[in-house]
Amino acid sequence: MIKKIVPVIVTAAALCIVMTTGVINKNNTGNEKSTAGFNSVSETKASSDKTNEPMKGVWVTYMELSMQYDDDKSEGAFKRKFENIAQDCKSRGFNTLIVQVRPFCDALYSSDIFPYSHIITGIQGEAPGYDPLKIMCESCKKLGLKIHAWINPYRIKLNGIPRELCQTNPYKTDSELCIETDSTIILNPASKKARELIVGGVNELAKKYEIDGIQFDDYFYPTDIENEDNAQYLEYASTVENGFGMSLDEWRTANVNLLISEVYRTVHSSGREIEFGISPQGNLSNNAKLNADVVSWCCQFGYIDYICPQIYFSLENPALSFENALKEWTELDFHDNLKLYIGLAGYKAGSDADEKTWLGSDDILAQEYDISVDYKADGIMLYSYSSLVDINAEGEINNLCKLL
Repeated sequence: MIKKIVPVIVTAAALCIVMTTGVINKNNTGNEKSTAGFNSVSETKASSDKTNEPMKGVWVTYMELSMQYDDDKSEGAFKRKFENIAQDCKSRGFNTLIVQVRPFCDALYSSDIFPYSHIITGIQGEAPGYDPLKIMCESCKKLGLKIHAWINPYRIKLNGIPRELCQTNPYKTDSELCIETDSTIILNPASKKARELIVGGVNELAKKYEIDGIQFDDYFYPTDIENEDNAQYLEYASTVENGFGMSLDEWRTANVNLLISEVYRTVHSSGREIEFGISPQGNLSNNAKLNADVVSWCCQFGYIDYICPQIYFSLENPALSFENALKEWTELDFHDNLKLYIGLAGYKAGSDADEKTWLGSDDILAQEYDISVDYKADGIMLYSYSSLVDINAEGEINNLCKLL
């Protein structure tokens, strides 16, 4: 069992805002099924959300918002596309959309910091003549849905996407802010200027848009990084006495922790009721490979308001089952105000994923929802909207939505 692990690798700047007061254990207290869903659970929890409404969210990816291959790229066409998505989610019982608004250091909104995304016009940096996020916020408010802005904080390019970066992309304006590996280009987590760019973008979103949350996903340091940041690490190492500095891995993790703590501070100084959360990999131990210090984020104040591990496994997955993965998360000693949401794999429903263990029944997602209630989670998020219209997932989705 993992208990209240205190991070020893955060930088001094991050430590100054970390308040290690009380913790709360979300251990499963029994195996009896709840028939009331998340409503009976959320009513007992302290929450900054005045409605205390449990999370029933859907991730909407940049691919699902894409206009780049549409003949009609007009404002009206985008509005119709998103309103259909929002209405579909609402009618099925979901209450929150997590929309991907910054996938590649570009923006699906009018930004003074990042160029427009190629997802809207087909060309990165080309303005569409309207503000997609403003439309999404208005559409959600009209339907009584909440909206979280989903950001990939570091990512600039992944596996050749996008094909062309515009001249105002951070990689073009200052390539020294970036790290390149075989698979990706990212903003360098060790760079103060890069960190300021990300934090400034978060501040812009919080101040300009009627959003209810900001979310980072599971992209931090790439797994194929080698010595691309060696110069920065040696510069750091030269400032500490031999034997008392952080290892390379600890230093990278501290860089990420510093960003997370600064984003948290920025969100909570915006004067608006906005949650900041992270959706990391569902296998708890895998996050360390990305220098994602999820234990510290969950157990100490000053990092995040919610965690939503992507527990994208079937009930019988031979490598790691859904319930075993969830149990590991609930054995962490969460700080008092942390909400636990569970990411469900709608995209695997009806497929031969996880060694074909999704093919045995059509109520796996529904069972996982019930298990999440048993473990006193605060809600779920489904990845992703496309699963709602996938004929192969129809039975799973219908059974899940009956519980919403």
